[in-house]
Amino acid sequence: MLIIPAIDIKDKKCVRLVRGDPNFETVYSYEPVFQAKFWEREGAKRLHIVDLDGAFEGKTKNLDIIQRIVEEVKIEIEVGGGIRDNRIIRALKNRGVQKIIIGTAAIENKKFIKTLCKNDPHGVIVAIDAADGFVVKNGWKETTSLRAVDIVKELEEFGVEEVIYTDITRDGTLEGPNYDAIETMLTVTDIPIIVSGGISVLDDIRRLKEYERLGLRGVIIGKALYEGRFKLSEAMQYE
Repeated sequence: MLIIPAIDIKDKKCVRLVRGDPNFETVYSYEPVFQAKFWEREGAKRLHIVDLDGAFEGKTKNLDIIQRIVEEVKIEIEVGGGIRDNRIIRALKNRGVQKIIIGTAAIENKKFIKTLCKNDPHGVIVAIDAADGFVVKNGWKETTSLRAVDIVKELEEFGVEEVIYTDITRDGTLEGPNYDAIETMLTVTDIPIIVSGGISVLDDIRRLKEYERLGLRGVIIGKALYEGRFKLSEAMQYE
């Protein structure tokens, strides 16, 4: 099970939000590149980077910072946030990003995600963000009538090899993961799932480790690490 530290970039800073709300923002570092290097030194094998400005505006805004991170660290990097077309995907790939996270575009344009998976199946991750079981999109500002469990089943047909599932009602809250929703997602699909949202204590990670047998591939951790609830090295004992 991968333990993946999160770096959310907004206004050139490393921040965490509560339930994706920009009105509840905490700045943890003014140097996202330094933060990326720190997590690498701490032993991370992959970094989860979200361009929050891009997510809110619908187009990637922090290519310069992302490129610097790619140049400075040697570990695998996944990037999401406002990635809606091939032009920005090419720009990220040309800068050395290994995995591209597609969220809203995967929900709105099935042909787009099918083509991406056909051309580069190992380099595409689909993000399913949900509240009360229903998919949200456009920077978590719009709740759809689509059920997360139905979307993940459909993605199997497209050749998606990895999904990030986030319960946005838990994200940034330190209230613990939505275990019921996670278990449901894992039991309805054979796609390996990375989960995000609500991690608070080491026991959350220990409990999620038990879901490896159901297809859990990794856990993204943000606020709990930044708040010092535990160290990355402590979390990585469950890898």
